[in-house]
Amino acid sequence: MGEIDAFAAGREGDLAALLREMDGWTARVTGMLEELSRERLEGADASGIVRARVSGTGRLLGLDIDARGLRDLDHERLAEAVKEAVGAARTAMGDRLAELTGDPASAADPLAPHVERVMREG
Repeated sequence: MGEIDAFAAGREGDLAALLREMDGWTARVTGMLEELSRERLEGADASGIVRARVSGTGRLLGLDIDARGLRDLDHERLAEAVKEAVGAARTAMGDRLAELTGDPASAADPLAPHVERVMREG
């Protein structure tokens, strides 16, 4: 990302080219999010009694509860198992997003140094 790197380093750059780079970057992110929205991800509680399915946007699509395992759960433990299964499915969704976009923890905003400098120096 040449222009983004130039602006981030505080060098003069081509603003029109920067905007084109940002449009391309935005289009790639949008495409990844659309791809993720079509996926279905699953998670289960630790016992495996409850399984949850969520969409790539995090919407709960379904719950499967093993009837035999249900006998061992009271209403409070069942509620915890459901929360755990949904949480596991949503964690799978987050993992898939990280897989599509690369490691989000290491991906810093390339324009952050430029924005900080402008805020500091005016």
